[in-house]
Amino acid sequence: MGGLPSKQIVNAVGGCATARDVGVGDRLWTLDGDRTVQTAVTAVAAVKARELRDVVTDRLTFTVAADQLLGTPDGWVHAADALGTVLAWTPARKLCRQRLDVRPGYPLGYFVGATCADGTVGKNYVSLVVNEEGFAARYAASLTAATGLAARLEPVTRPSGYLRRDLPGFRVRVVSSYLADLMRQYVGGDAHHLRQRFPRVVLRDLETFEGFLAGYADGDGFRHKRWHGRTVVSANVPFLAEIASVIGARFTPCASGAASQLVITDRWQRRGTFEAEQHPVGLVEAGWVAVVDVRPRKAEGTKPFTLYSYRLAPHPGFLVNGHLVRTDR
Repeated sequence: MGGLPSKQIVNAVGGCATARDVGVGDRLWTLDGDRTVQTAVTAVAAVKARELRDVVTDRLTFTVAADQLLGTPDGWVHAADALGTVLAWTPARKLCRQRLDVRPGYPLGYFVGATCADGTVGKNYVSLVVNEEGFAARYAASLTAATGLAARLEPVTRPSGYLRRDLPGFRVRVVSSYLADLMRQYVGGDAHHLRQRFPRVVLRDLETFEGFLAGYADGDGFRHKRWHGRTVVSANVPFLAEIASVIGARFTPCASGAASQLVITDRWQRRGTFEAEQHPVGLVEAGWVAVVDVRPRKAEGTKPFTLYSYRLAPHPGFLVNGHLVRTDR
């Protein structure tokens, strides 16, 4: 049957709660595939037990009944048998943040491309600081259209090492840890411009990829005046090589180690090299943590532990300090 001791933390919607304080009608967080969702408590049961298990993962320790079911890649296992496996997990401190309904299309591609070229991805924000007001306005509009977040332009000044004076510019800055994590997911975990990977999410469809090319070229490129095409410039050679492969262009990195250039003709689609790929546009919130120890804990004296278990709907599982568990009822 499983169960949790009275003081064990459960991830309830709206904040953490101890197991004994969870009641019928309360909503708990759980995992549905790679997303965090809510589930409701429909019944609560309490039983006595003389022994528990402290499950030690490489994140933290939580305490459950020996027969408590824990979520693993191979299905559900009892806590007593969990040593050496990995458990489904999500960062508990991020459960209460706003989630975004990200929409693929040209605006998403433009936002991703411009961020890869000139943006900054912080711990809980994404920003763009540029000289051209039109570029900043297009970035803000694309960000809002793709994510629903409000974005606006702010006049700023930026120091110029060449001119040795401050220059006027424009900044778009949106505070959202979800969006910042999403951008890191798109570019392989490291959003630094020289280490970021090509965001293959923009290959979902041609419209999204065209938006990406436009945003990236607006930030790290220029349009030619005498023929229909653009050139993008970057020191991230693998990044440019990926783009070249998608558009069927020849690409030769700069041998001297300086920034390399990639020419993108407006007629690249005629080459027929674009192939759509399916990638999640939403944030993958689920991960895995290793179980490094399972320690027995016995009741002292004559007083047993009180264990609480729940029946839930529509999802039977719930999160304990971010770890996915369920009651076998």
